Amino acid sequence: MKFKGYLLGVLSSVSFGLIPIFILPLKQAHFSMDITLFYRFLFSALMVGGYLLYSKESFRINKKELLILAVLGVCYALSSEFLFIGYDFLTPGIASTVLFIYPIIVALLLFFFYKEKLNKLSVMSLLLAFAGVIVLCLKGKGLEINFAGLGIVMLSSLFYALYMVIVNKSDLKVSGFKLSFYSMLFTSTFFMIKASASGESFAIPSVSVFVSFLIFAFLTTVISSLCLVYAIKYIGSTPTAILGALEPVVAVMVSVLMFHEKFTTNLLIGITLILLAVIFNVIADHRKSKHDRQNILKNA
Repeated sequence: MKFKGYLLGVLSSVSFGLIPIFILPLKQAHFSMDITLFYRFLFSALMVGGYLLYSKESFRINKKELLILAVLGVCYALSSEFLFIGYDFLTPGIASTVLFIYPIIVALLLFFFYKEKLNKLSVMSLLLAFAGVIVLCLKGKGLEINFAGLGIVMLSSLFYALYMVIVNKSDLKVSGFKLSFYSMLFTSTFFMIKASASGESFAIPSVSVFVSFLIFAFLTTVISSLCLVYAIKYIGSTPTAILGALEPVVAVMVSVLMFHEKFTTNLLIGITLILLAVIFNVIADHRKSKHDRQNILKNA
């Protein structure tokens, strides 16, 4: 079961890291991003909904859950929106690596809004992440990066972090699959409203584009989400989160091999620092959870 869990964790990260393969050609063809993201999340919701029907799980949710899931959908939508806008300003490798700072932002949000302590490992992870971003910005003799692009991708990371904090703190009593289904459904609704307001056509121009949407939804969203749920079940959240460090690595490899992004020394050092930061943060979080459980047992 352990091997199966690690394999699923790797699959989840790899599938999420494949996003640039589908997004960049569509952007280069000037295809509407709102329509692309609407169909990506709609088809993903339908696939996960099909699984819920197959497993005979109820779709029923109460008003409070409906509100929280709608907010989660908007957070996920804004994270996707800002990431894909960021691809216009930064290389996919740098954008995907900066996005992966979200676990560090989660730690900061919990520190400032929920008064959760930052231990030495957490502080070290923050410093490493900051150093990693600085290295990614270095070019030649100084800081040469599109700071608008960096800010946009940081917003993507912030909204994904908000998604994680809301899931963690809202005490939702729904399964991972139901949460994924409604999040995807509300995310697709967000892009449907946005595209409708812009007067864009929802017509899919060809069968090949339809198949591309299906593959995009299945590979980068459904597979990633389902593998993540089962990986956590088999090996726990800490090893799964550490395996998540493969996401930007895969995205960078795709960018270098398929889109001819230059694999510079700064990119290598920046990625390494950010990955180390995330791993330290996950270990710190795991130790804190273990310490909290021990205190609860002592006081019981």
